[in-house]
Amino acid sequence: MLLAPYGKKHYNVNIMDELRKILQEQLNEEFLSAVLSAPRSSGGIKKVKVRPILHRGGVGFQLEIFKNNQVFHENLGAKEACGKLLFYMEDFRQLQIETLGESYTVLVSRKGKATVKKKSHSKPKERKELSHNRKKRYLLKEGEPVPFLIDLGVMTAEGKVVHSKYDKFRQINRFLEFIADILPHLPKDREITVLDFGCGKSYLTFAMYYYLHEMENYDIRIIGLDLKEEVIAGCSSLAVKYGYEKLTFLKGDIADYTGVDKVDMVVTLHACDTATDYALAKALGWGAEVILSVPCCQHELNAQMQRAEKCGDESLLALEPVMKYGLLKERLAALVTDGLRAQYLEREGYHVQVLEFIEMEHTPKNILLRAVRTKGAEGRERAGESIKACEEFLHVSPAVGRLLDR
Repeated sequence: MLLAPYGKKHYNVNIMDELRKILQEQLNEEFLSAVLSAPRSSGGIKKVKVRPILHRGGVGFQLEIFKNNQVFHENLGAKEACGKLLFYMEDFRQLQIETLGESYTVLVSRKGKATVKKKSHSKPKERKELSHNRKKRYLLKEGEPVPFLIDLGVMTAEGKVVHSKYDKFRQINRFLEFIADILPHLPKDREITVLDFGCGKSYLTFAMYYYLHEMENYDIRIIGLDLKEEVIAGCSSLAVKYGYEKLTFLKGDIADYTGVDKVDMVVTLHACDTATDYALAKALGWGAEVILSVPCCQHELNAQMQRAEKCGDESLLALEPVMKYGLLKERLAALVTDGLRAQYLEREGYHVQVLEFIEMEHTPKNILLRAVRTKGAEGRERAGESIKACEEFLHVSPAVGRLLDR
């Protein structure tokens, strides 16, 4: 198999040959880890991490690629991993490799001069057991019974995760990890209020309360809102059963809810189409410190976006390879919708990350917008300019913009 091309050719052939030789020799059973860092420019890939995994019955390598507040993964054999790392290394100035017996540091100056430092370990390191996916240290641990997970059918009474519910168990823990990251933004010296719009069966609502109140000792009030009376009744009875005095469930619509004046965190998971926009507008109106939103069914802009021949704008011909096909247009509209939502939040003074909620193999609706309110004005004007340019180019007017600017 041919190696990946050398990208922008920042380094000469001799340097790349030396890097290739090191990688070919070290990507084997004794490999522990590698990190590509110190990017040559901003705006691209920020870092690449490598770890060994089981791959096609042997040792393989997982590349974890950090770019634009997102993380991507590739599982490759040794030869493919070597080619990819050479390709990525064109845009980095530092490579650190750890093996059982040795460590390598590759440093490249701004002028392209490479220095390779090799160090032998006085005591060989130990390798952890390989697996395709290293066993996670979940916040809610398997083997430790959690009452609400038992009643919701995720766990047995002994704390064993029900096999058919393991994806739900991982989803719950993944969600709690997002919350754990924003704890510094939630005050601990007073009661904090969390609104969960479209809470449904409330797996994640109960998980939030259990984690924040029982495990982290926050004085927290959570309000779950949903349109289905039977769902609200069932969740309310469970909250009473567990003695969760400050966890309440109400029947109501996102757009019309006025039950509180101030909210610290707003959560909206899989609110359909413009319901997400109403939730975001509500959150901004309350000055929420944190917003966690997993959008769903982004239909609005799909109906607004038109092909060049229909709207008479020849500049849209650049998008014809996508706009011509219904499925591709739908996906483009969904991405544009969520991109604009993120930019509106940036414009309103939030730092926004677009993150993968759960793996794409389980659901295509896996994007989470995590927004944390900031004090500075940096980036707000730029966000406003990008919103205007995008909307004018595509001739669209998303609900979140209309709600915020009316």
